[in-house]
Amino acid sequence: MSIRTASRVLTIANQKGGVGKTTTAINLATALAAIEKTVLIVDLDPQGNASTGLGIDRESRDTSTADLLRGDSGLGDALVKTAVPRFYVAPSTLDLLGLEMEIADAPDRAFRLKKVIEEYIPNTSEGKPAFDYILIDCPPSLNLLTINAMAAAHALLVPLQCEFFALEGLSQLLETMKQVRETVNPELGLHGIVLTMFDSRNNLSDQVVSDVREFMGSKVYDTVIPRNVRLSEAPSYGKPAILYDLKCAGSQAYLRLASEIIRKEKRLSAA
Repeated sequence: MSIRTASRVLTIANQKGGVGKTTTAINLATALAAIEKTVLIVDLDPQGNASTGLGIDRESRDTSTADLLRGDSGLGDALVKTAVPRFYVAPSTLDLLGLEMEIADAPDRAFRLKKVIEEYIPNTSEGKPAFDYILIDCPPSLNLLTINAMAAAHALLVPLQCEFFALEGLSQLLETMKQVRETVNPELGLHGIVLTMFDSRNNLSDQVVSDVREFMGSKVYDTVIPRNVRLSEAPSYGKPAILYDLKCAGSQAYLRLASEIIRKEKRLSAA
């Protein structure tokens, strides 16, 4: 089934935790908004770190992504404005933890999020903007929530930590992507792999970069995200790093990544 939405939907996924998925979602979205794109993050992780990292209090998450996947609410009901102009989030709550079991036997269980996105109708007078990009932040596992995210997406964006077992985890994710293409979303592509937590003082980081580029070629973004204290600190203040410290190395790297993604999108559109 083709994806019928004017928005470009990118799923940010890796079954490993601690690789920078949420950091990438938050700061890439902020960078895209900074270059005048209207962006939405769909927080599909029960931990809700993307929502918390954007300063959305748990008490104010009246409508969550769990409500969307249950079919109780539409996407427009869940939209929360962030402190960044043109940047919205559909927040997560712990209700997502039990959702997988709730919908496990439903015939459309893999397509709930796709349906929610396709049924969304922009209406600026009601505070419902048209989105240039929808970024889906996934849990660190290959479960039904992640399958929903892949079924709803045009392409996959994979953060990959510069560590010893990076390629091993990537192979598993690419196999899942292949299965999703064969069963629920033949349009799903690999937009790119972003190398994260690069430590220039560590020879292993250089070796991982070299190995991943050799293995995946042009699918690896030129931009590499450095290990950066300010990136780690920013979520505790409820801010993207780009708002917390624009000049830090991490913020500047995500601005470069956003520009690189825009350039790649233009090439894909022209092809």
